[in-house]
Amino acid sequence: MTVSIRRIAAASAIAVAMALPAMPASAQTFINVLTGGTSGVYYPLGVALAKIYGDNIKDVQTQVQATKASVENLNLLQQGKGEIAFALGDSVQAAWEGNTEAGFPGKLDKLRAIAAIYPNYVQIVASSESGITDLAGLKGKSLSVGAPKSGTELNARAIFAAAGMKYEDLGKIEYLPFAESVELIKNRQLDATLQSAGLGVASIKDLAISLPTNVVAVPAEIATKLGAPFIAATIPAGTYQGQAGDVPTVAITNILVTHSDISDDMAYEMTKQLFENLDDMVAAHAAAKAIKAENGAKGLPIPLHPGAERYYKEKGLM
Repeated sequence: MTVSIRRIAAASAIAVAMALPAMPASAQTFINVLTGGTSGVYYPLGVALAKIYGDNIKDVQTQVQATKASVENLNLLQQGKGEIAFALGDSVQAAWEGNTEAGFPGKLDKLRAIAAIYPNYVQIVASSESGITDLAGLKGKSLSVGAPKSGTELNARAIFAAAGMKYEDLGKIEYLPFAESVELIKNRQLDATLQSAGLGVASIKDLAISLPTNVVAVPAEIATKLGAPFIAATIPAGTYQGQAGDVPTVAITNILVTHSDISDDMAYEMTKQLFENLDDMVAAHAAAKAIKAENGAKGLPIPLHPGAERYYKEKGLM
């Protein structure tokens, strides 16, 4: 083919391409799953959820983002920088109310619920050599309360307030993620860590295997003082190595949250695929055993996304 013929052919191809109508873009083809630190429970469940969506929702690409968890996740959703996120119920409530002290710039009015899922247990674990067994025993000791203004840290503030204590009562406060907190305890640079997570969280399992620990009791009256979404709960004996008996604590429901810019059809699919593939979630972490479709629409501090609402109505759960 001569140069001139090639040029004519190329020009013709361009003209044909310009004449063809543009293919419509998919309304929602990308799902960014916002989780938490990689040593917590949100992250492995987020990885499982992303795979469920990628495998079962047509033309969807997924990504899992490790974050500082609840507060950061909710702010990112409001900004449209994620499609679905794990968050603690009290953080979701604070975001909807626009609680600036909790780390929100104002009311996050785009937040919509997909499902109430499993409870987070407030788990305070101390090295045995620290002698800490109850909240009063933390006075004068060093404690990590999670990343600043994370859902875990907001839980810590609430519990201390209900117990009539302040951070100033402790010898030292650290604001560190789960894994870093555990490493400091192992190195005898920290007495205790407060972690709000599903039972059997990897970081505390690692700590309990490494040295003798005490799971610190949080009495039921703390939950009564705090009220919803806090409830009295129990960390069963044997949850962690060396834990001989049941330990009382408080728990808070976790919520899968999306935002109002997500289409109804996509929110419907995100809800449906979650509940139709719970075995995959449980395989990722045992905390998912507590996820039940019949509880998905209960006790939510924000509106359900209309797409999620359609799923619950179809199943006769509303």
